Amino acid sequence: MNLPNKLTILRLVMIPLFVLTFYLTVIPYNYIISAVIFMLAAFTDFLDGYIARKYKLVTNLGKFLDPIADKVLVSTALIVMLLPYPNQSAILPFYGAIAVAIILARELIVSGFRIVAASNGKVLAADKSGKIKTFMQDVAVIVLLFGADLMPNLYSIINIVGLVFLGLATLLTIYSGIECVVKNREVLKEEK
Repeated sequence: MNLPNKLTILRLVMIPLFVLTFYLTVIPYNYIISAVIFMLAAFTDFLDGYIARKYKLVTNLGKFLDPIADKVLVSTALIVMLLPYPNQSAILPFYGAIAVAIILARELIVSGFRIVAASNGKVLAADKSGKIKTFMQDVAVIVLLFGADLMPNLYSIINIVGLVFLGLATLLTIYSGIECVVKNREVLKEEK
């Protein structure tokens, strides 16, 4: 197994660690610790792709695992931030559920789209807008987690900045999903 694939597996292993620290409210600054774990996991996404492309270490395992690891990481973070914990409030306000639903729906739609394309022998590479979308989602999660510890008031400046990033990430999510489908619409054409 090559280094990029090991980094992807490390990212998958870091997800339960992220959740554990998120819910360990007995630890001071548990949200900041979970943000750092999330940040490191997100960095492995950049690093494994960079190494795989630079050293020509792209593998089928990496093509399969990398997008799954990315989606599970971000989805997990967004879901746990929606759920209140005993004696704690949710990090995301109720309307954050709309953003999370849009983000999760896009990921499912594009993943399904990629499966159909693959069954026809076509590989759909990630577009630049999809990569920017992922970056914005990561930034939103990190800012919101830091805000939860540093300024627990839902409407503090850090949390508002995090919600703005989440809003931008949601708009980019919609745009990149539409772009993917429109650019590759021939995937959905019926065979004759």
